[in-house]
Amino acid sequence: MSVRGLAAIPTTALAATLLLAGCAGSPPRPEPPKPTPAPPANVDRIPDAVPRVEPRSLRGNPPFYEVFGKRYSVLPTAEGYVERGVASWYGPGFHAAQTSMGEPYDMYAMTAAHKTLPLPCYARVTNLANGRSIVVRVNDRGPFVAGRIVDLSYSAAARLDMLRDGTAFVEVRVLTPGSPAAVAPGPIAVPAPIAPAAAGGGLYLQTGAFADSANARRQVERLRAAGIDHVFLLATTGGDRTLHRVRIGPVASVAEFDALAARLARIGITDARLALD
Repeated sequence: MSVRGLAAIPTTALAATLLLAGCAGSPPRPEPPKPTPAPPANVDRIPDAVPRVEPRSLRGNPPFYEVFGKRYSVLPTAEGYVERGVASWYGPGFHAAQTSMGEPYDMYAMTAAHKTLPLPCYARVTNLANGRSIVVRVNDRGPFVAGRIVDLSYSAAARLDMLRDGTAFVEVRVLTPGSPAAVAPGPIAVPAPIAPAAAGGGLYLQTGAFADSANARRQVERLRAAGIDHVFLLATTGGDRTLHRVRIGPVASVAEFDALAARLARIGITDARLALD
């Protein structure tokens, strides 16, 4: 696992202070076992998780919980959830440790951790750099590293070809068991790979969406005054409503994303995320 991957590992490590059974004060998890089995020879051929209807877990789904002083509210439903951002992966040292649901973590299964999606649920995760797409079962909490939206198992990361770098820009799209997207056999259509450095393409960070254009312009001026370049406004209209979106970019790499997110946090903007459209 790369240095960046090790830095992104804390799904189970940081969540070890919380069992997330029902409130933020739940008992701590035991230390995870250290021995880790060797990866299977056919890790690239491990099949996707198969979405199926499961009851909401009695563990890992409190109304809210806190980690490092930050509060996270668990969503009432996963229906229709789509998000873009940075994925990391976790594995060595945590194999067989308890997930937030109380299940043993299997780094060679197709699973993932998310901070707010109800457990369990299923999601299609697509690597936006190469178009590779997988289906995972979300059964854990995390990652609690700034700027990360999902932590993947070793096998899931291997199939997305992100083990070496440790991180990747991804899209997370929740699947409803029984829907065409969840049961379609074989390859399905996925977003085309994105080359952030290519002219006219790329990924953009959105810092806000405002109904009032004056508020949007004020944020643009605030960002530019802080020395942040490539800030622009994008107006989108849906029905009788127009939103003025403040965006920065394109963003060429996860390292650039992290640096930009850190600069934004210093001026009080902590909820910036990759644009979905």
